[in-house]
Amino acid sequence: MDCILHFSPKTTSLLSSLSYSSNSYLAPGPRSFLGLVCRNMLGREVVCAAKTQVGDVSAMEPKPKENKLWGGRFQESVTDAVERFTESISFDKALYKHDIMGSRAHASMLAKQGLMSISDKDSILEGLDEIERRIENGEFVWRTDREDVHMNIEAALTDMIGEPAKKLHTARSRNDQVLTDFRLWCRDAIDSIIKRIKYLQVALVTLALENKGLIVPGYTHLQRAQPVLLQHLLLAYVEQLERDAGRLLDCRARLNFCPLGACALAGTGLPIDRFMTSEALGFTAPMSNSIDAVSDRDFVLEFLSANSITAIHLSRLGEEWVLWASEEFGFITPSDSVSTGSSIMPQKKNPDPMELVRGKSARVVGDLVTLLTLCKGLPLAYNRDLQEDKEPVFDSVKTILGMLEVSAEFAQNITFNQERIKNALPAGHLDATTLADYLVKKGVPFRTSHDIVGRSVALCVSKNCQLKDLSMDEMRSIDPVFDTDVYEFLGVENAVEKFCSYGSTGSACVADQLSYWMAKLEIS
Repeated sequence: MDCILHFSPKTTSLLSSLSYSSNSYLAPGPRSFLGLVCRNMLGREVVCAAKTQVGDVSAMEPKPKENKLWGGRFQESVTDAVERFTESISFDKALYKHDIMGSRAHASMLAKQGLMSISDKDSILEGLDEIERRIENGEFVWRTDREDVHMNIEAALTDMIGEPAKKLHTARSRNDQVLTDFRLWCRDAIDSIIKRIKYLQVALVTLALENKGLIVPGYTHLQRAQPVLLQHLLLAYVEQLERDAGRLLDCRARLNFCPLGACALAGTGLPIDRFMTSEALGFTAPMSNSIDAVSDRDFVLEFLSANSITAIHLSRLGEEWVLWASEEFGFITPSDSVSTGSSIMPQKKNPDPMELVRGKSARVVGDLVTLLTLCKGLPLAYNRDLQEDKEPVFDSVKTILGMLEVSAEFAQNITFNQERIKNALPAGHLDATTLADYLVKKGVPFRTSHDIVGRSVALCVSKNCQLKDLSMDEMRSIDPVFDTDVYEFLGVENAVEKFCSYGSTGSACVADQLSYWMAKLEIS
Protein backbone atom coordinates (compact mmCIF):
# COMPACT_ATOMS: atom_id res chain seq x y z
CA MET A 1 0.00 0.00 0.00
CA ASP A 2 1.38 3.43 -0.98
CA CYS A 3 1.89 5.99 1.73
CA ILE A 4 1.96 9.75 0.98
CA LEU A 5 4.15 11.75 3.38
CA HIS A 6 3.21 15.34 4.21
CA PHE A 7 6.03 17.47 5.69
CA SER A 8 5.48 20.59 7.74
CA PRO A 9 7.38 23.74 6.68
CA LYS A 10 9.79 23.20 9.60
CA THR A 11 10.46 19.61 8.49
CA THR A 12 10.86 20.69 4.88
CA SER A 13 13.45 23.24 5.98
CA LEU A 14 15.30 20.58 7.98
CA LEU A 15 15.34 18.16 5.06
CA SER A 16 16.74 20.79 2.74
CA SER A 17 19.62 21.39 5.18
CA LEU A 18 20.69 17.75 5.22
CA SER A 19 24.13 16.90 3.90
CA TYR A 20 23.88 13.87 1.63
CA SER A 21 27.16 12.04 1.45
CA SER A 22 28.73 8.63 1.20
CA ASN A 23 27.38 8.08 4.73
CA SER A 24 23.89 7.73 3.26
CA TYR A 25 22.73 4.19 2.75
CA LEU A 26 19.67 2.25 1.73
CA ALA A 27 17.57 1.35 4.74
CA PRO A 28 15.46 -1.81 4.62
CA GLY A 29 11.82 -1.23 3.79
CA PRO A 30 9.04 -1.98 1.29
CA ARG A 31 10.25 -2.24 -2.27
CA SER A 32 8.27 0.83 -3.39
CA PHE A 33 10.15 3.12 -1.02
CA LEU A 34 13.68 4.36 -0.96
CA GLY A 35 14.74 4.60 2.67
CA LEU A 36 17.61 7.01 3.14
CA VAL A 37 19.49 7.62 6.34
CA CYS A 38 21.14 10.99 6.10
CA ARG A 39 23.27 12.96 8.51
CA ASN A 40 22.68 16.63 9.20
CA MET A 41 25.47 18.96 10.18
CA LEU A 42 25.01 18.08 13.86
CA GLY A 43 25.74 14.41 13.11
CA ARG A 44 22.22 13.28 14.03
CA GLU A 45 20.62 10.59 11.84
CA VAL A 46 17.31 11.39 10.21
CA VAL A 47 15.34 8.63 8.49
CA CYS A 48 13.10 9.70 5.65
CA ALA A 49 11.08 7.61 3.26
CA ALA A 50 10.91 9.13 -0.18
CA LYS A 51 8.26 7.69 -2.50
CA THR A 52 9.85 6.38 -5.68
CA GLN A 53 8.64 7.27 -9.11
CA VAL A 54 6.46 4.65 -10.78
CA GLY A 55 9.04 4.21 -13.50
CA ASP A 56 11.70 3.26 -10.89
CA VAL A 57 9.79 0.37 -9.33
CA SER A 58 10.91 -2.16 -11.93
CA ALA A 59 14.51 -1.22 -11.28
CA MET A 60 14.02 -2.06 -7.61
CA GLU A 61 12.64 -5.54 -8.34
CA PRO A 62 15.19 -8.34 -7.76
CA LYS A 63 16.22 -10.54 -10.62
CA PRO A 64 14.41 -13.88 -10.80
CA LYS A 65 16.12 -16.41 -8.52
CA GLU A 66 17.79 -19.47 -9.94
CA ASN A 67 16.00 -22.72 -9.20
CA LYS A 68 17.79 -24.63 -6.48
CA LEU A 69 19.28 -27.98 -7.41
CA TRP A 70 17.11 -29.43 -4.63
CA GLY A 71 14.03 -27.34 -5.46
CA GLY A 72 11.84 -29.80 -7.39
CA ARG A 73 9.08 -30.09 -4.76
CA PHE A 74 9.10 -26.42 -3.75
CA GLN A 75 6.59 -23.90 -5.05
CA GLU A 76 8.27 -20.79 -3.60
CA SER A 77 11.81 -19.51 -3.33
CA VAL A 78 13.29 -18.88 0.08
CA THR A 79 13.24 -15.28 1.24
CA ASP A 80 16.29 -13.09 0.96
CA ALA A 81 16.71 -13.13 4.74
CA VAL A 82 16.68 -16.93 4.86
CA GLU A 83 19.13 -17.10 1.96
CA ARG A 84 21.54 -14.70 3.64
CA PHE A 85 21.24 -16.51 6.96
CA THR A 86 21.72 -20.03 5.63
CA GLU A 87 24.45 -19.50 3.03
CA SER A 88 27.89 -20.86 3.76
CA ILE A 89 29.71 -19.99 0.56
CA SER A 90 31.25 -16.95 2.24
CA PHE A 91 33.50 -19.29 4.23
CA ASP A 92 33.25 -22.86 2.88
CA LYS A 93 34.65 -21.86 -0.51
CA ALA A 94 37.96 -22.59 1.23
CA LEU A 95 37.10 -26.25 0.56
CA TYR A 96 36.97 -25.84 -3.22
CA LYS A 97 40.13 -27.80 -4.00
CA HIS A 98 39.06 -30.73 -1.84
CA ASP A 99 35.52 -30.62 -3.24
CA ILE A 100 36.91 -30.91 -6.76
CA MET A 101 39.23 -33.75 -5.66
CA GLY A 102 36.25 -35.64 -4.27
CA SER A 103 34.20 -35.06 -7.41
CA ARG A 104 36.98 -36.31 -9.65
CA ALA A 105 37.28 -39.51 -7.65
CA HIS A 106 33.50 -39.96 -7.53
CA ALA A 107 33.07 -39.44 -11.28
CA SER A 108 35.82 -41.93 -12.07
CA MET A 109 34.21 -44.51 -9.79
CA LEU A 110 30.73 -43.97 -11.32
CA ALA A 111 32.17 -44.53 -14.81
CA LYS A 112 33.99 -47.69 -13.73
CA GLN A 113 30.77 -49.03 -12.19
CA GLY A 114 28.78 -48.30 -15.35
CA LEU A 115 26.73 -45.54 -13.71
CA MET A 116 27.89 -42.99 -16.27
CA SER A 117 29.61 -43.21 -19.63
CA ILE A 118 33.32 -42.70 -20.15
CA SER A 119 32.62 -39.68 -22.34
CA ASP A 120 30.45 -38.11 -19.60
CA LYS A 121 33.21 -38.76 -17.08
CA ASP A 122 35.78 -37.14 -19.36
CA SER A 123 33.54 -34.10 -19.84
CA ILE A 124 33.10 -33.79 -16.09
CA LEU A 125 36.82 -34.07 -15.39
CA GLU A 126 37.65 -31.47 -18.05
CA GLY A 127 34.98 -29.16 -16.66
CA LEU A 128 36.27 -29.56 -13.10
CA ASP A 129 39.78 -28.78 -14.30
CA GLU A 130 38.54 -25.58 -15.90
CA ILE A 131 36.57 -24.57 -12.80
CA GLU A 132 39.63 -25.13 -10.61
CA ARG A 133 41.71 -23.02 -12.99
CA ARG A 134 39.16 -20.21 -12.87
CA ILE A 135 38.97 -20.28 -9.07
CA GLU A 136 42.72 -20.15 -8.69
CA ASN A 137 42.98 -17.30 -11.20
CA GLY A 138 40.24 -15.33 -9.46
CA GLU A 139 37.88 -15.64 -12.44
CA PHE A 140 35.20 -17.75 -10.77
CA VAL A 141 32.06 -15.99 -9.54
CA TRP A 142 30.83 -17.32 -6.20
CA ARG A 143 27.05 -16.95 -5.93
CA THR A 144 25.24 -16.69 -2.62
CA ASP A 145 22.03 -18.05 -4.15
CA ARG A 146 23.92 -21.28 -4.80
CA GLU A 147 24.40 -21.60 -1.06
CA ASP A 148 27.69 -23.42 -0.63
CA VAL A 149 30.89 -24.52 -2.33
CA HIS A 150 29.38 -27.81 -3.54
CA MET A 151 26.34 -26.23 -5.21
CA ASN A 152 28.45 -23.44 -6.72
CA ILE A 153 30.83 -25.88 -8.36
CA GLU A 154 28.12 -28.31 -9.50
CA ALA A 155 25.92 -25.54 -10.92
CA ALA A 156 28.89 -23.95 -12.69
CA LEU A 157 29.78 -27.36 -14.13
CA THR A 158 26.21 -27.75 -15.39
CA ASP A 159 26.37 -24.30 -17.00
CA MET A 160 29.61 -25.34 -18.67
CA ILE A 161 29.01 -28.90 -19.93
CA GLY A 162 25.26 -29.40 -19.62
CA GLU A 163 23.57 -32.78 -19.03
CA PRO A 164 26.64 -34.85 -18.09
CA ALA A 165 27.14 -32.66 -15.02
CA LYS A 166 23.74 -33.71 -13.70
CA LYS A 167 25.05 -37.27 -13.31
CA LEU A 168 27.85 -36.25 -10.94
CA HIS A 169 25.66 -36.27 -7.84
CA THR A 170 24.58 -39.86 -8.42
CA ALA A 171 24.97 -41.92 -5.21
CA ARG A 172 26.14 -39.08 -3.03
CA SER A 173 24.60 -36.37 -0.86
CA ARG A 174 25.88 -33.04 0.30
CA ASN A 175 26.09 -34.74 3.71
CA ASP A 176 28.81 -37.21 2.74
CA GLN A 177 30.30 -34.77 0.25
CA VAL A 178 30.97 -32.04 2.81
CA LEU A 179 32.43 -34.52 5.30
CA THR A 180 34.77 -35.84 2.62
CA ASP A 181 35.90 -32.32 1.75
CA PHE A 182 36.31 -31.39 5.40
CA ARG A 183 38.36 -34.46 6.27
CA LEU A 184 40.64 -33.84 3.28
CA TRP A 185 41.04 -30.18 4.33
CA CYS A 186 41.80 -31.08 7.95
CA ARG A 187 44.31 -33.68 6.80
CA ASP A 188 46.21 -31.04 4.82
CA ALA A 189 45.94 -28.55 7.69
CA ILE A 190 47.45 -31.05 10.11
CA ASP A 191 50.37 -31.60 7.75
CA SER A 192 50.96 -27.83 7.61
CA ILE A 193 50.83 -27.45 11.38
CA ILE A 194 53.27 -30.31 11.92
CA LYS A 195 55.74 -28.63 9.55
CA ARG A 196 55.47 -25.40 11.56
CA ILE A 197 55.99 -27.33 14.81
CA LYS A 198 59.19 -28.83 13.44
CA TYR A 199 60.35 -25.39 12.33
CA LEU A 200 59.89 -24.05 15.88
CA GLN A 201 61.65 -27.08 17.33
CA VAL A 202 64.62 -26.42 15.06
CA ALA A 203 64.69 -22.77 16.17
CA LEU A 204 64.69 -23.78 19.85
CA VAL A 205 67.41 -26.42 19.43
CA THR A 206 69.52 -23.94 17.46
CA LEU A 207 69.08 -21.41 20.26
CA ALA A 208 70.19 -24.07 22.75
CA LEU A 209 73.31 -24.83 20.70
CA GLU A 210 74.21 -21.14 20.64
CA ASN A 211 74.11 -20.96 24.46
CA LYS A 212 76.14 -23.98 25.49
CA GLY A 213 76.98 -24.12 29.19
CA LEU A 214 74.74 -21.18 30.19
CA ILE A 215 73.17 -21.83 33.60
CA VAL A 216 69.89 -20.14 34.51
CA PRO A 217 67.75 -20.24 37.64
CA GLY A 218 65.06 -22.90 37.53
CA TYR A 219 61.77 -21.90 39.15
CA THR A 220 58.92 -23.58 40.95
CA HIS A 221 56.03 -21.46 42.25
CA LEU A 222 57.91 -18.67 40.39
CA GLN A 223 60.47 -18.88 43.21
CA ARG A 224 64.10 -19.83 42.60
CA ALA A 225 64.55 -23.56 43.00
CA GLN A 226 67.61 -25.18 41.40
CA PRO A 227 70.18 -24.27 38.75
CA VAL A 228 69.51 -25.69 35.28
CA LEU A 229 71.24 -25.43 31.94
CA LEU A 230 69.40 -23.11 29.56
CA GLN A 231 69.70 -25.88 26.97
CA HIS A 232 67.76 -28.18 29.28
CA LEU A 233 65.00 -25.61 29.68
CA LEU A 234 64.69 -24.99 25.95
CA LEU A 235 64.57 -28.72 25.25
CA ALA A 236 61.61 -28.98 27.63
CA TYR A 237 59.58 -26.97 25.11
CA VAL A 238 60.93 -29.10 22.25
CA GLU A 239 59.62 -32.19 24.07
CA GLN A 240 56.19 -30.61 24.55
CA LEU A 241 56.00 -29.68 20.89
CA GLU A 242 56.90 -33.24 19.93
CA ARG A 243 53.89 -34.51 21.89
CA ASP A 244 51.78 -31.85 20.17
CA ALA A 245 52.88 -33.20 16.81
CA GLY A 246 52.18 -36.74 18.00
CA ARG A 247 48.62 -35.83 18.99
CA LEU A 248 48.05 -34.33 15.55
CA LEU A 249 49.45 -37.43 13.85
CA ASP A 250 47.15 -39.62 15.95
CA CYS A 251 44.22 -37.40 15.01
CA ARG A 252 45.22 -37.58 11.33
CA ALA A 253 45.25 -41.37 11.45
CA ARG A 254 41.77 -41.49 12.99
CA LEU A 255 40.22 -38.94 10.63
CA ASN A 256 41.67 -40.58 7.53
CA PHE A 257 38.58 -42.65 6.70
CA CYS A 258 36.29 -41.85 3.81
CA PRO A 259 32.60 -40.90 4.24
CA LEU A 260 31.94 -40.62 0.48
CA GLY A 261 29.17 -42.95 -0.63
CA ALA A 262 27.37 -42.88 2.72
CA CYS A 263 24.99 -40.45 0.97
CA ALA A 264 22.43 -38.74 3.19
CA LEU A 265 22.69 -41.31 6.00
CA ALA A 266 21.62 -44.76 4.76
CA GLY A 267 23.97 -45.43 1.84
CA THR A 268 22.63 -46.21 -1.63
CA GLY A 269 21.02 -49.01 -3.61
CA LEU A 270 23.33 -48.31 -6.56
CA PRO A 271 26.39 -50.53 -7.13
CA ILE A 272 29.10 -48.05 -6.16
CA ASP A 273 32.64 -48.93 -5.10
CA ARG A 274 33.46 -46.98 -1.94
CA PHE A 275 36.85 -48.63 -1.63
CA MET A 276 37.85 -47.23 -5.01
CA THR A 277 37.01 -43.63 -4.08
CA SER A 278 38.60 -44.04 -0.67
CA GLU A 279 41.87 -45.24 -2.20
CA ALA A 280 41.85 -42.55 -4.88
CA LEU A 281 41.62 -39.86 -2.19
CA GLY A 282 44.35 -41.34 -0.03
CA PHE A 283 42.09 -42.52 2.78
CA THR A 284 42.82 -45.65 4.79
CA ALA A 285 39.38 -47.15 4.06
CA PRO A 286 35.72 -46.18 3.74
CA MET A 287 33.87 -45.49 6.99
CA SER A 288 32.00 -48.66 7.87
CA ASN A 289 28.74 -47.16 9.16
CA SER A 290 26.89 -44.74 6.90
CA ILE A 291 25.05 -43.00 9.76
CA ASP A 292 28.28 -42.48 11.66
CA ALA A 293 29.95 -41.26 8.46
CA VAL A 294 27.66 -38.23 8.10
CA SER A 295 27.16 -37.61 11.83
CA ASP A 296 30.72 -37.79 13.11
CA ARG A 297 32.54 -34.66 14.21
CA ASP A 298 34.90 -36.48 16.58
CA PHE A 299 37.78 -35.78 14.25
CA VAL A 300 37.10 -32.04 14.42
CA LEU A 301 36.87 -32.06 18.21
CA GLU A 302 40.08 -34.04 18.46
CA PHE A 303 41.83 -31.72 16.00
CA LEU A 304 40.79 -28.58 17.88
CA SER A 305 41.71 -30.21 21.17
CA ALA A 306 45.21 -30.94 19.87
CA ASN A 307 45.47 -27.36 18.61
CA SER A 308 44.36 -26.04 22.00
CA ILE A 309 47.05 -27.99 23.85
CA THR A 310 49.66 -26.70 21.40
CA ALA A 311 48.36 -23.17 21.94
CA ILE A 312 48.69 -23.55 25.71
CA HIS A 313 52.29 -24.72 25.33
CA LEU A 314 53.06 -21.73 23.12
CA SER A 315 51.31 -19.42 25.59
CA ARG A 316 53.52 -20.70 28.42
CA LEU A 317 56.62 -20.16 26.29
CA GLY A 318 55.35 -16.67 25.52
CA GLU A 319 54.75 -15.92 29.19
CA GLU A 320 58.27 -17.03 30.15
CA TRP A 321 59.91 -14.91 27.50
CA VAL A 322 57.76 -11.88 28.29
CA LEU A 323 58.86 -12.18 31.93
CA TRP A 324 62.50 -12.73 31.00
CA ALA A 325 62.46 -9.66 28.73
CA SER A 326 61.28 -7.45 31.60
CA GLU A 327 63.68 -5.10 33.38
CA GLU A 328 63.16 -7.10 36.58
CA PHE A 329 64.57 -10.24 34.97
CA GLY A 330 66.59 -8.85 32.08
CA PHE A 331 67.54 -12.36 30.97
CA ILE A 332 66.76 -11.83 27.27
CA THR A 333 66.79 -8.94 24.83
CA PRO A 334 64.60 -9.30 21.74
CA SER A 335 65.93 -7.64 18.61
CA ASP A 336 64.16 -4.59 17.23
CA SER A 337 62.78 -6.74 14.42
CA VAL A 338 60.50 -8.64 16.82
CA SER A 339 59.67 -5.78 19.20
CA THR A 340 57.31 -2.82 19.24
CA GLY A 341 57.36 0.57 20.92
CA SER A 342 54.96 2.77 22.81
CA SER A 343 52.95 5.61 21.31
CA ILE A 344 53.61 7.76 24.39
CA MET A 345 56.71 6.37 26.15
CA PRO A 346 59.70 6.68 23.83
CA GLN A 347 61.95 4.39 25.90
CA LYS A 348 59.69 1.34 25.65
CA LYS A 349 60.63 -1.86 23.81
CA ASN A 350 57.89 -4.45 24.12
CA PRO A 351 57.96 -8.19 23.30
CA ASP A 352 54.51 -7.86 21.71
CA PRO A 353 54.66 -10.93 19.44
CA MET A 354 54.90 -13.27 22.43
CA GLU A 355 52.23 -11.34 24.32
CA LEU A 356 49.94 -11.91 21.34
CA VAL A 357 50.91 -15.57 21.25
CA ARG A 358 49.78 -15.73 24.86
CA GLY A 359 46.59 -13.85 24.03
CA LYS A 360 45.67 -15.74 20.86
CA SER A 361 45.74 -19.03 22.75
CA ALA A 362 42.33 -17.91 24.07
CA ARG A 363 40.95 -17.93 20.52
CA VAL A 364 42.12 -21.47 19.88
CA VAL A 365 40.63 -22.72 23.15
CA GLY A 366 37.44 -20.79 22.35
CA ASP A 367 37.16 -22.50 18.97
CA LEU A 368 37.26 -25.88 20.70
CA VAL A 369 34.60 -24.84 23.21
CA THR A 370 32.40 -23.62 20.34
CA LEU A 371 32.54 -27.03 18.65
CA LEU A 372 31.99 -28.94 21.88
CA THR A 373 28.91 -26.84 22.60
CA LEU A 374 27.68 -27.17 19.01
CA CYS A 375 27.81 -30.97 19.08
CA LYS A 376 26.67 -31.72 22.62
CA GLY A 377 22.91 -31.95 21.96
CA LEU A 378 22.67 -33.16 18.37
CA PRO A 379 20.84 -36.38 17.48
CA LEU A 380 22.01 -38.61 14.64
CA ALA A 381 22.46 -38.11 11.70
CA TYR A 382 23.13 -34.80 9.88
CA ASN A 383 21.68 -31.57 11.29
CA ARG A 384 22.06 -28.12 9.77
CA ASP A 385 23.68 -26.93 13.01
CA LEU A 386 26.79 -28.69 11.74
CA GLN A 387 27.26 -26.01 9.08
CA GLU A 388 28.70 -24.05 12.01
CA ASP A 389 31.65 -26.43 12.38
CA LYS A 390 33.76 -24.88 9.61
CA GLU A 391 34.56 -21.37 10.79
CA PRO A 392 35.95 -22.34 14.23
CA VAL A 393 38.20 -24.91 12.55
CA PHE A 394 39.41 -22.45 9.93
CA ASP A 395 40.07 -19.89 12.66
CA SER A 396 41.88 -22.40 14.90
CA VAL A 397 44.18 -23.51 12.10
CA LYS A 398 44.96 -19.99 10.92
CA THR A 399 45.68 -18.87 14.49
CA ILE A 400 47.87 -21.80 15.50
CA LEU A 401 49.90 -21.53 12.29
CA GLY A 402 50.52 -17.85 13.03
CA MET A 403 51.45 -18.57 16.65
CA LEU A 404 53.97 -21.21 15.63
CA GLU A 405 55.48 -19.02 12.93
CA VAL A 406 55.98 -15.95 15.12
CA SER A 407 57.31 -18.02 18.04
CA ALA A 408 60.02 -19.42 15.76
CA GLU A 409 60.72 -15.92 14.46
CA PHE A 410 61.08 -14.63 18.01
CA ALA A 411 63.39 -17.49 18.99
CA GLN A 412 65.66 -16.59 16.09
CA ASN A 413 65.85 -12.95 17.18
CA ILE A 414 66.60 -12.94 20.91
CA THR A 415 69.86 -12.69 22.83
CA PHE A 416 70.40 -14.17 26.28
CA ASN A 417 72.17 -11.67 28.51
CA GLN A 418 74.75 -14.04 29.91
CA GLU A 419 76.46 -11.57 32.26
CA ARG A 420 73.15 -10.44 33.73
CA ILE A 421 72.08 -14.05 34.25
CA LYS A 422 75.42 -15.00 35.79
CA ASN A 423 75.26 -12.10 38.24
CA ALA A 424 71.72 -13.09 39.21
CA LEU A 425 72.56 -16.74 39.96
CA PRO A 426 73.88 -16.42 43.55
CA ALA A 427 70.48 -15.30 44.90
CA GLY A 428 68.18 -18.02 46.17
CA HIS A 429 70.63 -20.71 47.39
CA LEU A 430 70.05 -22.80 44.24
CA ASP A 431 72.60 -25.41 45.35
CA ALA A 432 70.72 -26.34 48.55
CA THR A 433 69.20 -29.54 47.15
CA THR A 434 72.60 -30.65 45.85
CA LEU A 435 73.94 -30.14 49.36
CA ALA A 436 71.18 -32.44 50.67
CA ASP A 437 72.27 -35.04 48.09
CA TYR A 438 75.83 -34.75 49.46
CA LEU A 439 74.58 -35.61 52.97
CA VAL A 440 72.57 -38.57 51.63
CA LYS A 441 75.75 -39.89 50.03
CA LYS A 442 77.33 -39.60 53.51
CA GLY A 443 74.64 -41.94 54.83
CA VAL A 444 72.34 -39.32 56.35
CA PRO A 445 68.58 -40.02 55.85
CA PHE A 446 67.06 -37.55 53.42
CA ARG A 447 64.63 -36.01 55.92
CA THR A 448 67.52 -35.41 58.31
CA SER A 449 69.57 -34.01 55.43
CA HIS A 450 66.69 -31.68 54.53
CA ASP A 451 66.66 -30.33 58.09
CA ILE A 452 70.46 -29.87 58.23
CA VAL A 453 70.52 -27.97 54.92
CA GLY A 454 67.55 -25.88 56.02
CA ARG A 455 69.50 -24.77 59.11
CA SER A 456 72.53 -24.09 56.92
CA VAL A 457 70.44 -21.83 54.66
CA ALA A 458 69.08 -20.04 57.72
CA LEU A 459 72.66 -19.31 58.83
CA CYS A 460 73.45 -17.95 55.35
CA VAL A 461 70.39 -15.69 55.48
CA SER A 462 71.52 -14.29 58.83
CA LYS A 463 75.05 -13.72 57.47
CA ASN A 464 73.86 -12.55 54.01
CA CYS A 465 76.13 -15.03 52.26
CA GLN A 466 76.01 -18.14 50.08
CA LEU A 467 76.34 -21.76 51.19
CA LYS A 468 79.75 -21.99 49.56
CA ASP A 469 80.88 -19.01 51.68
CA LEU A 470 80.32 -20.83 55.00
CA SER A 471 83.53 -21.93 56.67
CA MET A 472 84.16 -25.53 57.60
CA ASP A 473 83.80 -24.64 61.30
CA GLU A 474 80.45 -22.96 60.64
CA MET A 475 79.18 -25.98 58.75
CA ARG A 476 80.36 -28.42 61.42
CA SER A 477 78.66 -26.30 64.06
CA ILE A 478 75.41 -27.23 62.31
CA ASP A 479 76.35 -30.90 61.95
CA PRO A 480 79.74 -32.68 62.30
CA VAL A 481 79.02 -34.86 59.21
CA PHE A 482 80.33 -32.10 56.93
CA ASP A 483 83.80 -32.54 55.52
CA THR A 484 86.00 -30.53 53.16
CA ASP A 485 84.72 -32.43 50.12
CA VAL A 486 81.39 -30.62 50.60
CA TYR A 487 82.71 -27.67 48.61
CA GLU A 488 82.73 -29.85 45.48
CA PHE A 489 78.90 -29.78 45.68
CA LEU A 490 78.44 -26.06 46.32
CA GLY A 491 77.99 -23.28 43.79
CA VAL A 492 75.71 -23.50 40.75
CA GLU A 493 78.40 -24.82 38.43
CA ASN A 494 79.26 -27.70 40.78
CA ALA A 495 75.57 -28.35 41.42
CA VAL A 496 74.77 -28.71 37.73
CA GLU A 497 77.67 -31.07 37.21
CA LYS A 498 76.43 -33.36 40.00
CA PHE A 499 73.13 -34.11 38.23
CA CYS A 500 73.40 -37.53 36.63
CA SER A 501 69.93 -39.14 36.48
CA TYR A 502 68.44 -39.82 33.05
CA GLY A 503 66.61 -36.74 31.80
CA SER A 504 68.29 -34.40 34.31
CA THR A 505 69.99 -31.09 33.72
CA GLY A 506 73.48 -32.58 34.07
CA SER A 507 75.85 -31.57 31.29
CA ALA A 508 76.32 -35.12 29.99
CA CYS A 509 72.57 -35.81 29.99
CA VAL A 510 71.79 -32.58 28.18
CA ALA A 511 74.51 -33.22 25.61
CA ASP A 512 72.96 -36.61 24.86
CA GLN A 513 69.53 -35.05 24.46
CA LEU A 514 70.87 -32.34 22.18
CA SER A 515 72.52 -34.96 20.00
CA TYR A 516 69.24 -36.86 19.82
CA TRP A 517 67.26 -33.80 18.74
CA MET A 518 69.87 -32.67 16.25
CA ALA A 519 69.66 -36.06 14.56
CA LYS A 520 65.87 -36.24 14.72
CA LEU A 521 65.39 -32.71 13.37
CA GLU A 522 68.25 -33.09 10.88
CA ILE A 523 70.23 -30.15 12.26
CA SER A 524 73.82 -30.19 11.08
